[in-house]
Amino acid sequence: MISPSPSPSRSTASQLTGADAVPAAPRGSAMALLAVLGSLTAVAPLATDMYVPGFPAMGDALGASSSAVQLTMTAFLAGLVVGQLLIGPISDGLGRRKLLIGGVTGFAVFSLVCAFAPSLGLLTAARFLQGVAGAAGMVLARAVLTDRFQGAELPRYFAVLSQVMGVAPIAAPVLGGAILTVSTWRAVFAVLTVLGVLLLLAVVRAVPESLPPERRHGGGVAGTFRAMGGLLARRAFMGYVLALALASAALFAYISGSSFVFENLHGVSSTTYSLVFAGNAVGMLVAGASFSRLVGRGVRLNTLLGAGICLAGLGALGQVLLVVTVGETLAGTWATLFVTVGAIGLVFPAAMSIGQTLGRATPGAASALLGGLQFLFGALASPLVGLFGEDSSLPMALIMLIAVAGAGVALVALGRPWRGEGEPGHGHAA
Repeated sequence: MISPSPSPSRSTASQLTGADAVPAAPRGSAMALLAVLGSLTAVAPLATDMYVPGFPAMGDALGASSSAVQLTMTAFLAGLVVGQLLIGPISDGLGRRKLLIGGVTGFAVFSLVCAFAPSLGLLTAARFLQGVAGAAGMVLARAVLTDRFQGAELPRYFAVLSQVMGVAPIAAPVLGGAILTVSTWRAVFAVLTVLGVLLLLAVVRAVPESLPPERRHGGGVAGTFRAMGGLLARRAFMGYVLALALASAALFAYISGSSFVFENLHGVSSTTYSLVFAGNAVGMLVAGASFSRLVGRGVRLNTLLGAGICLAGLGALGQVLLVVTVGETLAGTWATLFVTVGAIGLVFPAAMSIGQTLGRATPGAASALLGGLQFLFGALASPLVGLFGEDSSLPMALIMLIAVAGAGVALVALGRPWRGEGEPGHGHAA
């Protein structure tokens, strides 16, 4: 049963003094800022999956095998991980705005290079650099939110970013398929180029510097990376980082394996599969909206995180038990995956909010570890589904169950949620 904690204040800014004080943003400007940050968060998932439907045509055009074409996605994901781990901590010393503008500019430039790449080698290199540049939007969006908002506002805004992160990978192949019906795979990168330019204009207009010089981390670049090392040594912080990363691994296993499960095993059409995907995305959106409402009513973040992990685990366990006992059923598979994916919609904003609060002294470094490991674990989990066979949904279900169970172990053994660290007003951010 979910029990509310004492209602947190809307902001703890009044408890801060001097250089640490964060002025409250007018609601209109806050919503504009959130809209831009949400769009920046969507860029990487869109760039990851929009061109997937064009893989066969890309291989034909560039004279490359399917495995070689797959490397372009691996390169992009590697760029996302590297970019977040570099840009996040550097921004704690240099500020957010210049790095964000540079990152969005680089994303547009390298998207254009991808659109005109004459060879697979150049495309793969450009995809890696596109990932590094695109990482700036993701890692700095979380850092800017942490700079600007505190208390109960912060998790509600993180819920929006989490919903974007959950829905964008699902919508991306659909958007890419629509582009490919009227043009070639190169047009996908042309669209990403235009998106990058539009985001650059939006950042210049709506995202001011959120980290003034007096609040920046001293010691130069080396000092900022030492701060990241300090975060790695913090037991509670790493508990929430690993909980988020392992939940992401479960979601990526679902994204990579569900099309095979529904279309090949259950024989549904691609259109029906898109509806199933959309239905599960709605479940994640509903979970995110519920998270925001419950946080506003004073329910503890750790309570919501624990509930999300338990529900996701029950959904994955239900799918395993169905396959082992009853066998493959369309209704049962959809129902259990709906529960699991929807529950992850609670895990993401809760773990992200607590992690960023615990790392508030160096938000860029905290964001780098949260986002970098999130994508690293997701990239590692994605190919495992196909590796263990394609004649059953059991491999996907087991990978999801193991990942969610690992998230629960990390939360209990390292995060120790009963201590309440990272909760609004708890006072243990560092």
